[in-house]
Amino acid sequence: MCLSPRFAFATMPISDRKIRIGVVGGNFGLLFYFNEHPNCTVVAVSDLREDRRTALMKTYQCNQSYESLEILLKDPQVEAVGLFTPAPDHARHVIMSLNAGKHVISAVPLAMNIEDCQLVLEAVKRTGLTYMMAETSTYMQSVITAKKLYQQGDFGNIFRSAARYYHPGLEEIWFESNGKPTWRHALPPMLYPTHVTAFIVAVTGERLSTVTCLGWGNDSPLLKDNTYQNPFWNETGFFKTDKGNAFIGEVCWSGALVGSESGEWNGDKMSFYTDDNKGLGAYKVKSERNKRASDSAGYPVAESRMEKYQQDMWWETMLPEAMRHPTAHDDSHCFITHEFITSIIENRQPEVNVHEALAYTVPGIIAHESALKNGEMMNIPVLS
Repeated sequence: MCLSPRFAFATMPISDRKIRIGVVGGNFGLLFYFNEHPNCTVVAVSDLREDRRTALMKTYQCNQSYESLEILLKDPQVEAVGLFTPAPDHARHVIMSLNAGKHVISAVPLAMNIEDCQLVLEAVKRTGLTYMMAETSTYMQSVITAKKLYQQGDFGNIFRSAARYYHPGLEEIWFESNGKPTWRHALPPMLYPTHVTAFIVAVTGERLSTVTCLGWGNDSPLLKDNTYQNPFWNETGFFKTDKGNAFIGEVCWSGALVGSESGEWNGDKMSFYTDDNKGLGAYKVKSERNKRASDSAGYPVAESRMEKYQQDMWWETMLPEAMRHPTAHDDSHCFITHEFITSIIENRQPEVNVHEALAYTVPGIIAHESALKNGEMMNIPVLS
């Protein structure tokens, strides 16, 4: 496959400049290999916990740590920050960092409500600094494949797509060892939507325009007294895109489910189904009608042709040499780091800039509102 400019990642250093980054959050923040990028150096780290600060310093070969983000932002050596803090803090931390004059990459989602989404957008526009959301699904190997297939026109017209994020068992980390609830306790599934919405927004660029969403809960004691006032374990959204196409997005925390982060795109020429690592594997279906067969009732049908797809490992060729290795979340992490650092070096918008981050995040916020209203059809706003 030929690479479009959008996915033509540099494989060699494009300048001698080193982006001086501070990494905040010594849990998820350990996994992004900033120290391996040829145009990046980690000059400071921060976490509220000393043990996590120590882990960050060891991972990123850094000897400067701070006890809080607020203190780190005062360091003039830090020109960019990686925010891997609890989801409810993202909007506040992003705005704080932008106001301090730092470029920002943050974990998902962008924010937890529409008001905070608007405030982040305004801060990015006001400061003119780079913001990127670290959405892993955008850089899964199978999603990179889907983006290439779409740009080449292989799908024809995609009339329907779907994605599922099944993560049963999360209640194991809903509480600290002392019984104190963590931010994940009863988090509404659709307030963590980006692992599904990325499968449509990142591939076709479509915006999700309307949604009706249904939630499922079972009055479990684990859902009681949560700060989100959320009654649901699972939520399923039925979306329409701005091109009039269908998209189904599911986020599920509980049930007889196998953990999965997977998607499918159905076109009039070809469909593509990702490998969820636990089932059939990736495959294509092509609308070639030469072969005739019979259905289960004996009626003749013209079947589409199904073929297995051997997934390319794009990290083997599309990244700087030091970053060509497997990572978490279907080998997406080095892609995220490379895109953020390179976008600053090249003075351009990153792929998952604030507008894309909003397109990933806002539909989930509205979907949860719909679920609370028994599936009421709702319009999804485009913030500007």
